[in-house]
Amino acid sequence: MSGLLALLDDVAAIAKVAASSLDDIAAQATKAGTKAAALVIDDAAVTPQYTHGFEPSRELPIVWRIAKGSVKNKLLILLPAGLLLSSFAPWAITPLLMIGGGYLCYEGAEKVLHKYLRHSGSKAEDKPSDPAHLEETKVAGAIKTDFILSAEIMTVSLAAIPESNIWMEGTVLAVVGVGITALVYGGVALIVKADDLGLLMARSGRLKPTRAMGRWIVRSMPAFMHGLTIVGTVAMLWVGGSIIVHGLEVLRFIWLGHLIQGWAVAVGGLVPWGAAAVEWAVTAVADGVLGVAIGAAIIPLVSKVITPVLSIFAKKKP
Repeated sequence: MSGLLALLDDVAAIAKVAASSLDDIAAQATKAGTKAAALVIDDAAVTPQYTHGFEPSRELPIVWRIAKGSVKNKLLILLPAGLLLSSFAPWAITPLLMIGGGYLCYEGAEKVLHKYLRHSGSKAEDKPSDPAHLEETKVAGAIKTDFILSAEIMTVSLAAIPESNIWMEGTVLAVVGVGITALVYGGVALIVKADDLGLLMARSGRLKPTRAMGRWIVRSMPAFMHGLTIVGTVAMLWVGGSIIVHGLEVLRFIWLGHLIQGWAVAVGGLVPWGAAAVEWAVTAVADGVLGVAIGAAIIPLVSKVITPVLSIFAKKKP
């Protein structure tokens, strides 16, 4: 009997340790996720544009495919890579993030230039004859963009986790990765299907206010989606520029960051009642303008050098 009681005591002690560990994981995941909140907003703003132009029946499958790619990015690539780099080559994290920031700048600048500088003869490219090919291209592009944003999210989250063993850090990062993905793409799914909900309310609502709200949703969604596309492009430029500015500061090239901070403080001083918000806005605008400049500089490099080189290697494949 005494042996059974001792065994039950051991089980209870193990259960207490496990519960304490779960509490620690939940607390650290919440803290790390909060640190990455701004990037979560950027990710949610960028994604809906990839469903634009498709049949309504394909919208949720596209979001689901991107979400699965995002989970694979975070759990199968970024999580182990982040843990290995932080343990054995922490010096490589900043340059890699800056490369990712440059990619975001390139993506954002390309969208801006395509919007305002495209030729009239490019309209045929907007609606290719093969919707399946367009979907594959869109999904692949979305997953690539998600990879960069996810890398920043996971890095920010890793930096927010108190120093502990690699298993605890990995578990917290996995919880953050899955939780953020569910939050982002669940929100995206709601956004892209809001017009269907509005149509259902307008047709089947029992109350007049419900039907009126449904009609308002249907009418406003095209403008909302267009605005969200603009927000997504601005977000890519802002995040890309800020990654590069922060990376330069980490590499001890601090003059650019100090210059932007000086501008933000000077402008914020003109509005004492809202100095913090104004400083943030000035910094974001400066990072975004820098992102446009960097992206515009990268576009010729991609079109004239990187793409031709990659096409040569692609042709050599059997």
